[in-house]
Amino acid sequence: MLKADNLRKEFATVVAVDGISLEARRGEILGLIGPNGAGKTTTIRMILNIIQPDSGTITFDGKPFNEGIRNLLGYLPEERGLYRKNKLLNAILYFASLKGIETAEAKRRAYKWLERFDLLNNYQSKVEELSKGNQQKVQFIISILHDPQLVILDEPFSGLDPVNQIVLKDILLELKQQGKAVIFSTHQMDQAEKLSDGICLINKGKMVLEGSVKEVKQRFGKNSVHLEYDGNGSFLKALPFVRQSTVYENYAELVLTDSIRSHEILEALSSKLEIRKFEYVEPSLNSIFIEVVGIPDTNSQPEPVQKKAKPKLGNVFSDKRIKREMASLIIFASVTVAVLIAKLFVQTLSWGVAGIFAFGTIATYFKFLKAKKDVSSEIQRKMKEGNSDEK
Repeated sequence: MLKADNLRKEFATVVAVDGISLEARRGEILGLIGPNGAGKTTTIRMILNIIQPDSGTITFDGKPFNEGIRNLLGYLPEERGLYRKNKLLNAILYFASLKGIETAEAKRRAYKWLERFDLLNNYQSKVEELSKGNQQKVQFIISILHDPQLVILDEPFSGLDPVNQIVLKDILLELKQQGKAVIFSTHQMDQAEKLSDGICLINKGKMVLEGSVKEVKQRFGKNSVHLEYDGNGSFLKALPFVRQSTVYENYAELVLTDSIRSHEILEALSSKLEIRKFEYVEPSLNSIFIEVVGIPDTNSQPEPVQKKAKPKLGNVFSDKRIKREMASLIIFASVTVAVLIAKLFVQTLSWGVAGIFAFGTIATYFKFLKAKKDVSSEIQRKMKEGNSDEK
């Protein structure tokens, strides 16, 4: 159905995708997994022709992308893309019309899926009135309403409660049984392990692991142990024969060195823990993910970033414009007071003269206030620019 070969995409100085190749077949579910920023979403957007790869090829049944292929694709983005003021049913019908589905048929399909997701009673509700999980369900309905042949889902389980995760899981298996090709990106390793026929693990833009889930597990051997116990298992991580560990309150997954024997493990554990279950198993996809990608070192300190010095900002009244307007105001006010005092002693002095200076004083005062406001705004703007640079 879909074949992507040696895709590469670079943004400025960052290589987001570097040599990714994958294939999605009809009747199969492909899990696209990887840490945040690995390049999964960029890969999906190139497949959908939203952005163009710098190099590499993408074909659908051997043909390059064209507008006729667009309606064969269904896409659920990780971000919310619904019109929040729209009513739920109207939003679904609008996107259905973009796919060329007639209104009557779109309504029939919409009601069926709304009932499946227990949203039929909310069909007149506005999108913004729905919970995050219900908005996710509506977006999923929109992505498959036109019966696409390739369904691409970016974090489809995001925001869904356990019950609705089961509903979505059942629907994905139904799509697989109908012969659809499904690609889904996820951080939930248990979902990828249970649903996927094949997986592609991307890290730092490169494909680091691919194959069927069974093949990948066999590749990492059977030197994993699952423990159930009573007691404090925090010491398990420090045991010399433990290469990797995932420790919970009363449960642990341990990846062991090849040389250790089971009786040696039990001797080391039995003195500190009450062992309820000890089982050699294939490694889980979660433990393989951690082994391949690694765990970020939370104890390491990031390299300090040299901060830009904040601009040195003086007092408002130290600005030359303020000083100039203040000097004018003092002069006009002083002259006005002097004229008024002189008027008390010189009867022939006209009130018009005093009025002129009084008017000048008032005008100068308003000019002073405006200058003060302008300078204050300028200082605040410079302070914000300094804080923004610091961040």
